[in-house]
Amino acid sequence: MNSKWTILEQKMREVGIQTLIITDPKHVYYLTGFLSNPHERFLGAVFSMGKQPFLLVPELDEENARASADIAEVVTHSDTDNPYEVLKKNLKSSVGTIGFEKDHMSVARFEQLQDSLSFARYLDVGPWLRQLRNRKSPEEIEKIRHAVNLIEQVLQDTLPRAAIGVTENELVAEIEYLIRKVGAEGPAFDSMVLTGKKTALPHGVPGSQAIASGDLLMFDIGLYAGGYASDITRTYAVGHLDEPLQRIYNTVRAANEAAIQAIKPGVSYASIDKAARDVIADAGYGPYFIHRLGHGLGIDVHEFPSVHGENELLLEEGNVFTVEPGIYVPGLGGVRIEDDVAVTASGVEVLTSLPKELTYL
Repeated sequence: MNSKWTILEQKMREVGIQTLIITDPKHVYYLTGFLSNPHERFLGAVFSMGKQPFLLVPELDEENARASADIAEVVTHSDTDNPYEVLKKNLKSSVGTIGFEKDHMSVARFEQLQDSLSFARYLDVGPWLRQLRNRKSPEEIEKIRHAVNLIEQVLQDTLPRAAIGVTENELVAEIEYLIRKVGAEGPAFDSMVLTGKKTALPHGVPGSQAIASGDLLMFDIGLYAGGYASDITRTYAVGHLDEPLQRIYNTVRAANEAAIQAIKPGVSYASIDKAARDVIADAGYGPYFIHRLGHGLGIDVHEFPSVHGENELLLEEGNVFTVEPGIYVPGLGGVRIEDDVAVTASGVEVLTSLPKELTYL
């Protein structure tokens, strides 16, 4: 039996769940190996105590499901079927207490499940899955490493295009073309390229602004490959950079490196955030570091846990997350440097490899 299924079964037994229906496509992929986007159609991995699990997929996905899923039984529904009645038929017994992901369960879908299955009690299993996903296997880390390698290749291939007069949107178009060209499934989020004073916007929107000499140029980009995400940020200088911006850059780099040096099993996420934040505060920029240090990374580009100063959860081997301190000074500019890291038995592996010293384009 799949080791993840064994953990789920143990948890189901502990809390008294008889039927578990997983509907988030990314969780279905995580548990079964079948990756798809069912759009509005019903997709579910179904686990019942004492029975073999099955996968319920739209009929048009049957061939792909049978080829890639770790589940032996694949059940289909057509566009004219009621998938909830198909689900009921294939459960073949009383559902008892049902478990599902509340944050993926719409009111409409809940009502349709209730009408078909008539369950008396339900429990949210989303927190179990977040905890299970938090410790990545070596195979998962390898997939993330591959996604990181691809997005770094994309950025390196884009930099020669980053010339004075080129707009942010032109670079975004180049990046998203190259993401497909290197064989990725697509961007992990809307690619962000900002230049000049717009770099002071942590989540700025690329537009028609052109690169000018003396500007900072920030890339925050990522992609999906093999179902796993990468997420990196690098900030560059175009031509001469004034001393205040150089100082901001060097402070962010020092904060990034201080946080990475603090990473090892048994320390808290809060302590890592503090390691970076202290460097920035000591340099006088404390009010300008206005977001958390990072976030979990895996089959979602932003996933559990949140790496911030209130999170006392302790690091374990297999955790993967981002380290992305930043300083953003309105009217002047901003710098962010983001690495993807994996916690090892004795410390940390930095999955990103692009240089972090101030680079002039």
